[in-house]
Order: sequence, then structure tokens, then C-alpha cells
Amino acid sequence: MHITVESIQQFNRYFYQPTYHPLVSVGRLQNADLSLFEPTDFQMYCVVLMEVDFGELVLRDTCVRYRGGTMFTMKPGDIVSMNLDSRVKPHGLMLAFRPELLNGSGLGRDFYMFNFFDYKIAEALELYDSERHVITNCFNNISSELQAPDDEFTSHMLRLGIGQMLTFCRRFYERQFDTRQMRTSSLARRLESLVDNYLSDESDLPRCQGTPTVAWCAREFHLTPSYFSECVRREIGTTPQLFLQNKIIEKAKSLLANSSLPINDIALRLGFIYPNHFARLFQQKTGMSPRAFRKLINHQ
Repeated sequence: MHITVESIQQFNRYFYQPTYHPLVSVGRLQNADLSLFEPTDFQMYCVVLMEVDFGELVLRDTCVRYRGGTMFTMKPGDIVSMNLDSRVKPHGLMLAFRPELLNGSGLGRDFYMFNFFDYKIAEALELYDSERHVITNCFNNISSELQAPDDEFTSHMLRLGIGQMLTFCRRFYERQFDTRQMRTSSLARRLESLVDNYLSDESDLPRCQGTPTVAWCAREFHLTPSYFSECVRREIGTTPQLFLQNKIIEKAKSLLANSSLPINDIALRLGFIYPNHFARLFQQKTGMSPRAFRKLINHQ
């Protein structure tokens, strides 16, 4: 069982505060009713800054304890709860905005850039002190706009404020990718080994599961596909989809050159259900058909 918060008015009741706008609110966690930390689906987009470590967060079947200065996000349908630390009072800020705010707006048009709403809670944003100050100012600016007299520019200004905060989050995530890349520079080697083993002659995975996918690789790294894709892009300089396609073609060339397997069998061996899909990808990547490539290799 879980609580469902369907409106900003209902959200504000948990914080004992008035509703200034029907689609946006900012709450201070130190003012919240403790029942808010029970399993809850907020049915809206949320950005949370935890200013202290006050317990263990549970989201998407994962538990994690954050230090102060950590941000995480939620999207409609996420069910989140906190195992509160009785020794520490909750302290932080929480922005909530309804999906309708995005309709027909520049914020909605650009929202694809903020894919961190799909990240796992273990992939939260750990802010430096200077970044924390910037994000706190964003919260305060949105709060000030909410409490200003309502006029024809209010919703527009709120979208601009939210867009600014989310853009800063994206910038700080990019910094975090760079920092973690220095600590995990083996990602490229690990990924190469993972895919090589998947496609090896001893492996039955292609026959059972098909060609290797980005989602499968992400699971092997215990990351969401979006976060995994960002890590690969930052370290390897290409998308994981292109990386996998190149590895498949590399293995296909080896089989065409060093075995007598029929081309249809090679396609099945690589995980393709339909051999013509393999032939199309091979033609796209090499400029020739598998049959022409084999003929060329045999002639040489």
C-alpha cells in the first residue's frame, strides 16, 4: 500500500503551507508531516535537495543513504519512502511540479535533456558546496515567484526558474561524469570484455537472448540505460548502440574470414532472428554484403 499525492494542493497540506500556484510548489522538509515519508507516489516531477543525512531512501526497489548536499529526482509513478533516522530531523528542499506545466512550453520542448529523472537513486547528484549554493538559490527564486502577486507572467517565470534549476543539474551531472570517469577509467575495458564474452564461440547468449543490447549491458553494470549511455558517451566518445554494432560487425568479419559457416548460420550465431537484418547492418557498416566480404577475403 502507498499514498498517492495527486495535486499540488494535496502536496502543500503535507507541508502545512498555502497553495500559491496549481501546478508548482516548493516545500521545506523540516516542516513536513512525517507521514509524507511513508511509501508515496507523488504523481508529479520532484527535485529533492537533502541538506542533512536523515535516513535511508527507498526508491524503485533500491535503498541508499545520502550525505548532506545530495540531490535526487522522481517522476510520476515512482513510489518513494524514507526509513527515518530518529536522531536527525529531516532538513532539505523539495520542488514539485505537475506534468501539465510542460504542455505547449519551451520547458516541455527541452525536457528530453533532463533524462536524470530516469536515473536510479544510486546515481544521485552529489553537489560541491558552490553547486549547492547555486541550487539553493534556484529553490529560493522559485519560492519567491510563487509568493509574488499572480499575473500573466507567473507561469512563464516559474517555467524559466525550473528550467534553470534543471539545466544546472544537467551541468553538475556532466561534472560528476567527468569526476567518476577518472575513478572508473576501466569502463571501456570492462565493456569490451563483457561484449566479447557475450559474442564468444563458447557463449550461447546470442542464440538465447539475441544480439547484445544497451539495456542488457546497463544491467550488467547495475546502471539505468540512460545513465550507462552517458558514461559510455563520456569515456568512449560514442553511443553504446554504435559500440555494440561495431563489436557485432567485428565478430562477423572474423567468422566470415575464419570459418566455413553459412552466412545465415553466422547471422543466427550473432543473435539475429532474421538473416536479412544481419546482412543489412553489415552492408551499412562495411559498404558490402557479407557474401561479397567473404569472397574478397578468400580471394586475398
